[in-house]
Amino acid sequence: MEGPMNGERKCIMAIGGHVGDAELTSGGFLATMALKGCQIVTVALTGGERGNPPGMPVEEYRIQKEQEAHSFAEMLGGEAVVLPYTDGELPDNDEVRFQLCDIIRQYRPAALLTHWKNSMHKDHETTHRIVKDAQFFAGLPGLERKYSAHFAKGPYYAENWEDSAGFEKYIYLEVSKEGFELWKKAIDTHWFAVHSPSFPYKEYYEHLMRVNGCLARTGYAEAFDLDQEQKKVILSEV
Repeated sequence: MEGPMNGERKCIMAIGGHVGDAELTSGGFLATMALKGCQIVTVALTGGERGNPPGMPVEEYRIQKEQEAHSFAEMLGGEAVVLPYTDGELPDNDEVRFQLCDIIRQYRPAALLTHWKNSMHKDHETTHRIVKDAQFFAGLPGLERKYSAHFAKGPYYAENWEDSAGFEKYIYLEVSKEGFELWKKAIDTHWFAVHSPSFPYKEYYEHLMRVNGCLARTGYAEAFDLDQEQKKVILSEV
């Protein structure tokens, strides 16, 4: 009988345009859920290799980025998937959508986390569209693929300073103190998060988790948006 790769464990899948996107924007929540026994899967549609350190060839950094993705996921007891597409050249086609559809069906996540629709990065915007369509394909029983149909909730769109246009904090997902500490150690596996000369990534998201925690009346949290049609609050009484 076909089943999820993660057995009976609840799975959370975070999908980024580049290695490091999901780890930064959703990593605190991923670490928190990992400590609660969930299976964590990160998917990067490109390597993000064109942010290479000075003096390191792009091809060499690609190898390092893939290793970083696996190191982060392993620290959370999870798995990383990196598709073979080039940073900045993610194709907006059905081939990628069906690849991601198959990954969703294989791991059978309870929910998908990914990019908001607007971004300064074309790969982020393309990823947003790909994830929505892959979610649809994955849940379509009449579409025959290697794995059987599976519907994952969401997508939940992570707060990202590069994807800020039109983003609204709608859902706050709590990050435990232990999850926050695990994330701080795991994100150090990503060179750019700590050493990028263009932006203090780790520092920014570390403080953002605390700010969102204050807004959510808790210690730490990460904020997410939803598609407009999903923004429904149903009350039985007031």
